[in-house]
Order: sequence, then structure tokens, then C-alpha cells
Amino acid sequence: MPAVHDDAICIRLWDWSETSQTVSLFCRSHGVVRGLAKGAKREDARFSGGFELFTRGQAGMILKNADAMATLTGWDLSETFPAARRSLPAFYSSMAMLDLVHHMVRDHDPHPALFDGFLRASRRLGEREESIGALLDFLWTLLSEAGFRPELESDVRSGEALNTGGVLVFDPRSGGFTHSRLGAADEQWRVRVQTLHVLRQLAGAGTPSCGVEDALRAAKLLGAYVRETAGAPVGSLGDAFRALTV
Repeated sequence: MPAVHDDAICIRLWDWSETSQTVSLFCRSHGVVRGLAKGAKREDARFSGGFELFTRGQAGMILKNADAMATLTGWDLSETFPAARRSLPAFYSSMAMLDLVHHMVRDHDPHPALFDGFLRASRRLGEREESIGALLDFLWTLLSEAGFRPELESDVRSGEALNTGGVLVFDPRSGGFTHSRLGAADEQWRVRVQTLHVLRQLAGAGTPSCGVEDALRAAKLLGAYVRETAGAPVGSLGDAFRALTV
């Protein structure tokens, strides 16, 4: 079976033996691929630069059926994202991004737009302000690609145009904004109108024109929605938000 080659980001890494490793790669054209890199820890290995979490490279792979682990035939390291190794906000944000891809993307299910968004966010990471913007961008792209893009224009309960007056809440079951009902149990999802404006800018221009705290609130809302759709807590996302909160 011939090997295929793809642009990939290393999202998981385990030792298989004294000389080999198992690797989980998020590939642009092949989705998440789990494979065995035989002899990867040897000095004369065919894996240039070696495997390391949160690095990008060109991967060679022999793909088998969906349930079988691929055989990795090569790895040419091309990008290391040094900001994640210099800044705690960037480090925790990068770990959250890796975990979210692991939880939300199925094996061999390609999402090239999400891969591009992951790469774009990874290159934006830096100190607190840059990392907040990068994580917000990534969360929006992740939800959009996973089929959970929030509804921003219509009230998800009435179907009418969303009125920004009154008290807004986000309904995770319906995937969008509506208005608070007296005594309703969804008061914990109450949001500011500015948060809706930030998300609308993100959906339109792609780069919101807003303050750092407004961007952080919008990212936290999307993070809560991601946890709801994933059906399981993502501990590294909480770590990232704690690192980003002053």
C-alpha cells in the first residue's frame, strides 16, 4: 500500500517501546490520524526533527482501515510555534486547542478549514492579549466546522430577529441567543450585549474590534458552549481561561 503525505500537527504522543512512538496527528486532508512511528527515537530515524507536541510537519503515512493504526513512514518538521514555549497564556491556550481537536474531530474526518484556523491561531499566540484573540478565533472556527456555529441574528426561541434590548441569555440546547424568562434556570448563561456584538464581528470581518476583556468574555462563552457540545469537561480549557484571566 503506497504512503500518502500530508501537512500535519502533532496533537498526542506516547512512547510505544524503547525506540518507537505512537503519534496522533491532525492532518489537513486526512483529519486525525493515529499511527505508529517505528524507530522514531533512534538517532538514524527517518523522522527529521523528531515528534513533539504542538509542532507542524510533513507526515508520510500508510493508511489502513478506520480502526487500524496507520504506519508512519516519515516526518519532516517545519514549524514549532515558539510563543507557546515562552508564554504561559500561550502555552495553556495551545494545550486547550490540542485537546479540543482531540475531543471534537473524528478519526479520518478531514476539516481543512479547521486545520487552517488551528494554524492561524497557533501563529497568533503570544502574551495575554494575543492569546485571547487566538483562542477566540479558534473556538469560533471549531464550532463552525463541527456544525455547532451559534445563531447570532435570530432569537432561537421565537425565530424572530434578535432584539438586543432587555436581558440576553445564551441557550446551549438551541445554539444561540434569546431573552431571559423570569425565573428560568438559564440565568447562568446570561450574557452582555457586547458579547453578541463581538461574535457578530468575528463571524463577519473575522477580527473583532473590541477590548481585551470583551474578547475574553466572548471566548469564555464559546468555551462553555464547546464543553456542552463535547459532552465532557475539557480540563485544559479551564486551565487556559485561568491563565488568561487577570
